[in-house]
Amino acid sequence: MANITKKVSWSSRTDESGATGEGTPLLNGSEQPQYSRQLPGGGSLFHIGRLSTVDLEEEMTSDEDSLRGRPKEIPHNEKLLSLKYESLDYDNSENQLFLEEERRMSFIGFRCLEISRWVVCGLIGFLTGLIACFIDIAVEELAGVKYQVVKQNIEKFTEVGGLSISLILWAVLNSAFVMVGAILVAFFEPIAAGSGIPQIKCYLNGVKVPRVVRLKTLLVKVFGVICSVAGGLAVGKEGPMIHSGAVVAAGVSQGRSTSLKRDFKIFEYFRRDTEKRDFVSAGAAAGVSAAFGAPVGGVLFSLEEGASFWNQMLTWRIFFASMISTFTLNFFLSIYHEKPGDLSSPGLINFGRFESDSVAYNLYEIPIFIVMGAIGGLLGALFNVLNYWLTIFRIRYVHRPCLQVMEAMLVAAVTATVSFAMIYFSNDCQPLGPDHSEEYPLQLFCADGEYNSMATAFFNTPERSVRSLFHNQPGTYNPLTLGMFTLTYFFLACWTYGLTVSAGVFIPSLLIGAAWGRLFGILLAAISPSDSIWADPGKYALIGAASQLGGIVRMTLSLTVIMVEATGNVTYGLPIMLVLMTAKIVGDYFVEGIYDLHIKLQSVPFLHWEAPATSHWLTAREVMSSPVTCFNRLEKVGTIVDVLSNTSTNHNGFPVVVHMTGSDEPAKLCGLILRSQLIVLLKHKVFVELARSRLTHRKLQLKDFRDAYPRFPPIQSIHVSQDERECMMDLTEFMNPTPYTVPQETSLPRVFKLFRALGLRHLVVVDDENRVVGLVTRKDLARYTLGKHGLEELQLAQT
Repeated sequence: MANITKKVSWSSRTDESGATGEGTPLLNGSEQPQYSRQLPGGGSLFHIGRLSTVDLEEEMTSDEDSLRGRPKEIPHNEKLLSLKYESLDYDNSENQLFLEEERRMSFIGFRCLEISRWVVCGLIGFLTGLIACFIDIAVEELAGVKYQVVKQNIEKFTEVGGLSISLILWAVLNSAFVMVGAILVAFFEPIAAGSGIPQIKCYLNGVKVPRVVRLKTLLVKVFGVICSVAGGLAVGKEGPMIHSGAVVAAGVSQGRSTSLKRDFKIFEYFRRDTEKRDFVSAGAAAGVSAAFGAPVGGVLFSLEEGASFWNQMLTWRIFFASMISTFTLNFFLSIYHEKPGDLSSPGLINFGRFESDSVAYNLYEIPIFIVMGAIGGLLGALFNVLNYWLTIFRIRYVHRPCLQVMEAMLVAAVTATVSFAMIYFSNDCQPLGPDHSEEYPLQLFCADGEYNSMATAFFNTPERSVRSLFHNQPGTYNPLTLGMFTLTYFFLACWTYGLTVSAGVFIPSLLIGAAWGRLFGILLAAISPSDSIWADPGKYALIGAASQLGGIVRMTLSLTVIMVEATGNVTYGLPIMLVLMTAKIVGDYFVEGIYDLHIKLQSVPFLHWEAPATSHWLTAREVMSSPVTCFNRLEKVGTIVDVLSNTSTNHNGFPVVVHMTGSDEPAKLCGLILRSQLIVLLKHKVFVELARSRLTHRKLQLKDFRDAYPRFPPIQSIHVSQDERECMMDLTEFMNPTPYTVPQETSLPRVFKLFRALGLRHLVVVDDENRVVGLVTRKDLARYTLGKHGLEELQLAQT
């Protein structure tokens, strides 16, 4: 980054002689190609160049310089922004059609819409709870069969010899399950890989991630996570529930399925990005609630990711969806467990209640908890760094679907092999308690009436392993067992997250933290007086789990409430909050959270809440893209078609300008129109000449735009004859006459705050005469955000 001042000019100000300076460059070192094209009729349209992907740290030769405007995508380079991501229109276009519809609607109509929103949120919660119930039952049944078969096989060959057959059987079963899940993801829907939380964070942030809320994505996500967890991978099924809930919300709220090509003619008013975003927030919250039995935590999770658009009624609707989700899951699981009406299973994972006097904490333990938070932050940073470089390796070398499936099967076989070896060489035998709390107690080489303690951690679903670490009596695990388990499971989980399978990182993080937290408690108990009970291993297992999870994912507010709700004891609110904050502070010093890293690896134009700290000296003039493609209020159809068909300038928003009659002054801004709106207008032939000759059947309505949403047809699919190209199109009725604008001298933090808080897609930059001088988009801001360290270096160089 040392040569950034030589390669990047940050100013586009006019010099004293009146000559225009260099165009605003891209942060990756390429300049904005600026050129104009003369159109029939004498008009001139200017185009903003697309993002070129040139690394900041690579010097450009003269041959490369001539090819700067040619887009080429390298999605794994975090200094670049991928061209496949577009922004969502979270700001309503208040054109004449929209205002007329709103003014025609009566008070009762608005009340009916509000009732419809509550009904949709209820449906979202109910369906999300059903999906969570299906996943939980399927995993329990498949994992139960697998572990029972392997257990019987191990017991058989322990007596007669030949345990290698048991190892092969375990590895083959794991690989078979994982192979099915990996094939579903790799060959049918790659976007369903992972937990889906980074994608939902991007969606709520305002980024349109392709195929993220499709029905096909939901099906692959559900069956993929069942196979992943049943296959014994170091993953959890809780994270994907957030993605599943979001997909359910996106589908239900639209009243149709574009994948199945079925339109139920309901909820048509909600077919726009603003409404859909609100329901996706409710779906994500319902997913959190179903996963952890934490409805309030679900609300706060959505709040953390999309707080800029919240209001009181939306908060209540999201909370309602969360409550319905956890109640639905609770109710149907009670029927499955043959205890109808016993609502004691609020989420996919149940930590159990911490109510014993032995797990109460004292004031002098708070510094110990803070130290544990720091340890969790360090371990979380190590986990994230290792996973980051492993993911880069996968992107570069394991990019073919067949290789991705083979890697997933390899990880499954290695996981089974390591687990078997750890159990085989462990001599940690514990007596079977009278309650037989272990689901699959494995005797192996232990004496009669005893079981292998290491098998309790490995030979089980991750959720049951976490619960056993929290609640098993002191003395159940020896320190060596916990230390070896922590070490092996840490690297297995790090290797596993990022595979082409549907899986989450919540439960592996909790399990790692619970293991070393319990070890921490055992060591404290060893150095404390023999009659002291304050260093209870279960208590420190909980603190360690929270610390490790916070160190990896870096969520504070929502995660605190989720952990408190999952434990069922508010007493631990303060310690959990302290360890999560400490883990985040320590971890952020080294590297970002796991979700933010994966967002960067995908080159998504993600905007954080605040602008870079050193950006106050920049203004909208430096950030904006210019010159801008503008349309006249009365524009020729051929001009519009040519602009939309130009693949090198695939813009989505166009300022509309008007020339004063009888004046030679430059055109002034009068509105903004979107590509999607122009596509619909061309499709329905909304031309001035046809309207005058009364050849149109009816006036275009807002319903026509909603019917085309969200998959607007490409411009190539719309036929415009040569005669129609000479027609004129009046944009007055369809453009947004009140777009958000800022003066050229507006500071970058103010532009950033306005853009982020209002969920804008386009922000027009105007001069003192209300003439368009530039346009700020999400990618313009994201380039500067990604390059904030370069800004600091440049500022130091100039001072």
